[in-house]
Amino acid sequence: MHVVTLLAAPEKANLDPALIESLRNAWGGGDAVWLAPDEAAEFAVEAAPENLWDVWKDLQGMGVDLVLQPAEGRRKRMLIADMDSTMIQQECIDELADEAGVGPRVADITARAMNGELDFEGALKERVGLLEGLDASVIDKVLRERITFMPGGRALLSTMKADGAHCLLVSGGFTAFAERVAAELGFDEARANTLLIEDGKLTGRVAEPILGRDAKVAALREVSAGLGLTLPEVMAVGDGANDLGMLGLAGAGVALHAKPTVAAQCDIRINHGDLSALLYLQGYAKADFIG
Repeated sequence: MHVVTLLAAPEKANLDPALIESLRNAWGGGDAVWLAPDEAAEFAVEAAPENLWDVWKDLQGMGVDLVLQPAEGRRKRMLIADMDSTMIQQECIDELADEAGVGPRVADITARAMNGELDFEGALKERVGLLEGLDASVIDKVLRERITFMPGGRALLSTMKADGAHCLLVSGGFTAFAERVAAELGFDEARANTLLIEDGKLTGRVAEPILGRDAKVAALREVSAGLGLTLPEVMAVGDGANDLGMLGLAGAGVALHAKPTVAAQCDIRINHGDLSALLYLQGYAKADFIG
């Protein structure tokens, strides 16, 4: 048995009941369950429809996300999440670069790295090198003035943790940001790279070893095993090429507003919803949300 979930952007709330009924009838689904009025609904089907991705493509044009997943075990006991452009709406290194006067150059490298066009480690070292000499106090300024949380993140963490889930933040970004974001949102732990600072200024170097794709996979395996959980009990969320390893390994790997080449390799793609979509995918109704 599988569950079909349909999701609209919360700010638009344009999920049409007629669409749900039409699709449910076409696929021989069970009764529709509304998780949030005009925003999220689901129904069960016995098998994966042959035209799933054709319908998915059509619904994308309507601003609706469509996800099919096994009904059994969809409520997860662990969340592993990327930070930049996932739990927050920015790329921290791009914001630092903006302050350093090298914003466009660094943003271009970031976009190519996240799209899988560049080696992540090499791209990170190159970008950090361009920040050499930047006053370390700029980090607090960026955190205070430029960083905003992705909508739905607080509810995602609070609701999953209330059900006993463990939440881990893993970032190819920097501890100076990840630790603050993790504390603010309620993650149980955070892992990221460390910017090296001497005499109050960035040295243009990052501590080794660099946390990238392989380190995110290792973190998923290590933490889940330490908790006595199997990989199918884990939900992962990210948007960049360095997230693909953990997205493919977790029981539910969610590509959230991901780069096209990344989304194409994932079965669960959220392009219109926010982080609250990860709760709907687990069968939580909006009335069940905490925070």
